Amino acid sequence: MDFEAVFKLLLDNFAKYKINFSVIGGFALSVAGYPRATEDIDLLIAQKDLPKVKKILSLYGFELVHESEDVATFIGKMRELGRIDFLLAHRKYATAMLKRSVPKNILSGKVPVNVIRPEDLIGLKVQSSSNDSARYSQDMADIEAVMRHNKDLDFDLIREYFALFNRENELTGLIKRIKDA
Repeated sequence: MDFEAVFKLLLDNFAKYKINFSVIGGFALSVAGYPRATEDIDLLIAQKDLPKVKKILSLYGFELVHESEDVATFIGKMRELGRIDFLLAHRKYATAMLKRSVPKNILSGKVPVNVIRPEDLIGLKVQSSSNDSARYSQDMADIEAVMRHNKDLDFDLIREYFALFNRENELTGLIKRIKDA
């Protein structure tokens, strides 16, 4: 996948059509101080913007392969286009994440984008690991790494995310492990 070219395509068109977005997933992990290989682009957009995104991506050779109330996945017909996953913000927490995103540079500083805050990345990882047990180990490792690399986190927000899934004890143990290290 040609990440730089795909991001340029997205940035140009999203600006033109006034689509607010934030980078999540592997690129957000990298910005949060924990670089990890990724094979796709993960973005957060307002659910109301999905029709515009569908129109844009179809013009550039992407096919919509999955759509639900919460996510949409596009795969490029050419290998260079790769895969783009969209998380669709329409509930309180995801909408707030989109609003709180901050400008950062990715791809060795070449691409300026909005990226979700580390606390919100942790929130998405808590949700993901709660919804899919196969993701639990990797998501928890990601959460721990983000917490170790970011000292000024809003722990009230992080506690709220863990509490949503009745996992407060896990957070307590994680904080203790990090402090003891």
